[in-house]
Amino acid sequence: MTEKERATGGARKVPATTIRFVVSGALSLLGNSVAAVVIPLILLARTGDALAAGTLALVCAVPQMVVGLLGGALLDRVNRRNVSIVSDFVSAASVALLPVVDAVWGLDFGWFVVLGLLGAIGDIPGMTARDTLLPAVVKRDGLDLQRFLGVTQSLESLVTIVGPALAAALIGFGSDIAALWATAALSCAAALVTLTLPRSVGVVDAAGSPRGALAAARASLAEGLRVLFKRDAILRSSMLLSFGIIMVMGSFQGLVLPVHFTETGAPADLGYVLSAMSAGLLVGSLGYTALAPRLKRRTWYVVSLAGMAVGVAVMGLLPPLWLLLAAALLLGMSAGPASALMGFFAFDRIPDQNRGSALGTQNAIVLVVAPVAVFATSVVVELLGVGIGALALAACWLAITVWATFTRSMRGI
Repeated sequence: MTEKERATGGARKVPATTIRFVVSGALSLLGNSVAAVVIPLILLARTGDALAAGTLALVCAVPQMVVGLLGGALLDRVNRRNVSIVSDFVSAASVALLPVVDAVWGLDFGWFVVLGLLGAIGDIPGMTARDTLLPAVVKRDGLDLQRFLGVTQSLESLVTIVGPALAAALIGFGSDIAALWATAALSCAAALVTLTLPRSVGVVDAAGSPRGALAAARASLAEGLRVLFKRDAILRSSMLLSFGIIMVMGSFQGLVLPVHFTETGAPADLGYVLSAMSAGLLVGSLGYTALAPRLKRRTWYVVSLAGMAVGVAVMGLLPPLWLLLAAALLLGMSAGPASALMGFFAFDRIPDQNRGSALGTQNAIVLVVAPVAVFATSVVVELLGVGIGALALAACWLAITVWATFTRSMRGI
């Protein structure tokens, strides 16, 4: 027993800072999860255009990338806790303005673009700020980073199950406008909880930072690319694998499965499949959290890749619903440890003084590759059909799996 534990009667101090950080992240993620369900429904209801959501993502992709780069540069210059707080308030305002504009002028596609960009100003730097704060919070409370990432992955999985259900309940018992107000309230609550964190966890050494927003963004991009892809082979491979996961899974969830279930006349089944995937992700993350130290990281890595490959291969066949549910569950369970491992490599191998620029660059790239992948898949589906599109995604993922398993940089992890 340590002297600190003797002084407190042998009880370990509750990691209060970490708990508040986790609660804040859960509230923010829950708000985003509800918004991800509600806003596309409102967009479709107001515009009557089924392609409006995809068009909106493409229109906003490049501005969102710029915002991500500027936010990453900012996070290596100012207190990261403060950026997280301001970002959640801006995100809340962007959502709250939707019902206001709808009541005063009426929402159209242009307003969705404007308020979507305002939301990006809040969401993207806020997401990166939370990522950059995590190692400092864990270090302050003396927790194990690898195990804690498993906990956060589990919580994120739980929120992705609760969020859509909450959105459905809000719409069912109230209206889509009521759901928007609830989303804004969740973002405000996240900001208020973050406000209780010590300022010290967000302090950065800004010595030598370039002046001017554009100069800072250029320097952030250059430094972020250098850190992510040049300096460390393991980090480079983990980033490439993460982008592959996002592109393939995003195309499945955002295009192939919705089109498939629409064509089969059972659009509600999409929710069941996505819920099964989220439930599997929760189980996999909890298992990783409990058992992470007992197995080598390479073992976790290979088993996760193999399980994901089987799950994607089965989903690529677009089989009957019961088999799709089983494949989605397996995919989620296998992705849980892999996601936690990729997060661990990022936090463990990126120096603190470069964390804002590196993670800002990572998030900015994601904001471009995800909609581009969905658009490319939509072209294949439009020309060759949803079945060929699903098989093409499965083939891409199998190729990624082979590369990720045998690439030299990941053999000694």
